[in-house]
Amino acid sequence: MFKKQLQEIKKAQKESLLLRELSKLFLQLTLDDKELENLTISKIKLSADKSVCTVFFYTQAGPEDFEKRLARLKLYKPSLRKALSQTLALRHTPDLIFKYDKQIEKQHKIEKLLNKIKTEEQL
Repeated sequence: MFKKQLQEIKKAQKESLLLRELSKLFLQLTLDDKELENLTISKIKLSADKSVCTVFFYTQAGPEDFEKRLARLKLYKPSLRKALSQTLALRHTPDLIFKYDKQIEKQHKIEKLLNKIKTEEQL
């Protein structure tokens, strides 16, 4: 049991490190490529074997806007992996997969519903 907890802690640390470094790299990209503006990295998930890193993005314009920018993002995938391998002391640099983060939209819907209930109760 202790070994499993230790593995989870190490995985969380690696995810945090990847999030920090990818955020820095992505900030540089957005300064160079205006088409990627208003995209925000919201979270990162590593696969169990740490070979795949899923990067979740959020944009206020919605998932349709993200899908338009996805092709552009995929062009930068090799350079992002190379930069990660140079800055991080990892045995293997994980493959990057880009996805839209639906969790934030769900959170906004729940907040709207709660606010609606709150205003109805006040009446």
